[in-house]
This record gives sequence, structure tokens and C-alpha cells, in this order.
Amino acid sequence: MNNCHTRHSGGTVSILAQTGGHRILVTGSGGRLGRLVRAACRRTGTGSNRVIFQSRGPGADLRWSPGDDLMALPRCDAVLALWGETSVAADDADANAQLAQISRQVAQACGAGRVFHMSSAAVYGPGQALREDDPAQPANPYGHSKLAMEKRVAGWQTTDAELRHCLLRVANVVGADSLAPALRDMAGPATLDRFADGAGPRRSYLAASDLLRLLAALMDLPDARLPGVLNVAAPRPVEMEALLQAAGKRVIWRPAPPTALQDVTLDAGALQKLVPGLAFLNNANDLIRDWTDLEAAQ
Repeated sequence: MNNCHTRHSGGTVSILAQTGGHRILVTGSGGRLGRLVRAACRRTGTGSNRVIFQSRGPGADLRWSPGDDLMALPRCDAVLALWGETSVAADDADANAQLAQISRQVAQACGAGRVFHMSSAAVYGPGQALREDDPAQPANPYGHSKLAMEKRVAGWQTTDAELRHCLLRVANVVGADSLAPALRDMAGPATLDRFADGAGPRRSYLAASDLLRLLAALMDLPDARLPGVLNVAAPRPVEMEALLQAAGKRVIWRPAPPTALQDVTLDAGALQKLVPGLAFLNNANDLIRDWTDLEAAQ
């Protein structure tokens, strides 16, 4: 049964009767990543879980904006907070922390027991096989903003007895990262930085479909096993060049500027131990195929 949609009227959502499973509210579903996750939900469903997608604009299950009446929100078991500020000015590091505060209020209003906050690999800065306990050394304002959010959430992890907060340090999601405009521009070539070793950028990646499946797997974990911070990525890094080639794009190389980061890759060992039965797409061709299928399904 596809449980990705609910009936709605005005600002309220009517939850259909169901047995078993979890009710999950996904906020910020009007963004690039949110639209891909919604398409994945329509394509594959969520088993016995029911996912309710929120957006400020039309097209989602629930049209609601921060500042609207919290009483208009549905009851749910968990909140996945996809909303976030990506174009962050250097003097606005608190932007994502403020959104995390709204996510907390939403979860409390919904009676949720868990809220998953979308952090980013950008909190680490450059490096290879970065682990959750490695120092956070952001290299740009976006990373600093996500780290400020994490620090805010860490305080709630010690004080909120009825609400579990889990920070997901998510890798680049195909179709929702800095490479997305080049993938969508079918007419022209894509430009990549070439570094001193002759290679281009390497990143940890994740398919949007795998993010949805991971959410369901995390919901099945008991509270005691839900980590406070978790890297979310496929096991092996991917060359951006390989993704562009899989998408049929011609690559134009330019010398990497001093500020360019060649490697931002995550160690996904903790994730693999937490959900050992969950396989992730990790081949450039498979990642691009999943993205094109989701684009077509929107």
C-alpha cells in the first residue's frame, strides 16, 4: 500500500486509519531534495508507514509555513526536517539553527517522539573517510551554519526527555547538490576543477530513494540505538566526473582555485552497523539512473 499521501482540506490533514507502521511528517518538501524524496515515495511507497509532506507552496499533503498555527499540524511519530538554508551569508550563521528550533516546535506540537535534523558533510571541511567523532572544521559559511545548528540541537539532546533528536550528516544527494544545475543543463558541458594530482572532486553521495528507505529503517530502531549524530552516505566515494559521464555530459576542466575542496568523503561504518541489511546505490550509473527516474516521476 502506498502511504505517501493523505487527504487534506485547508490547513489540516486527516490521518487515515491504519494498523502498524509509523506516521512521519517531512518538512520542507518543496525544496530540491524534498521533491525528489516525494517522487521516491510515490514510486516505491513506504510499506506500513505513512509519510506526510509539508511545504509552503502547493502540491504537498500539508500547506503550512513557519508562523502558522501549530494546531493545524497532524499527529505523528517523527519529523524529518528537510528544510534548510543553503545560501548562507558569512554573518548569518544562525539561519539553520533557527530552522532547527522550528523543527523542535513542530515535533512537540505533533506529539512526535523523534526529530531527524538534516545536517551536512560540510560541517567537517575537507578530508577523507571522515568519522562522526572527527573534529568539525567547516570551510564555508554553509558548513558553519550547519555546525551552529548542530550545537543548538546538542543542547536539546540533553534536556528533552520526551523527544529524541538525531543529527543526520548527509552526503551530497544526487540531483540536490552543487552538481545538480550541470546535470539538468542538457545543452551545455559541465565545468569541473582539476587538482594537482590531475583528478577532479570526490564526494560521498546518496540517492534520494535511499534516504527515504533509511528513514523507514531508522524508525524501526529502539530509542536506545538511535544515535545523536550519524553520517549518511553510500559506502564508497564517487568522482563527480563519473556522475557527469553517466549522465552523458561533456566535462570542461579548469585549474582548481585555492578555495576548492577535492575530497569531502564520509566514513559510513556506523551507518552500516546500524542498518546492516540496507544496501545503498553506490555506482555512478545507478545513482544517475535513480535520479533521472525520480525527475521523470515529479
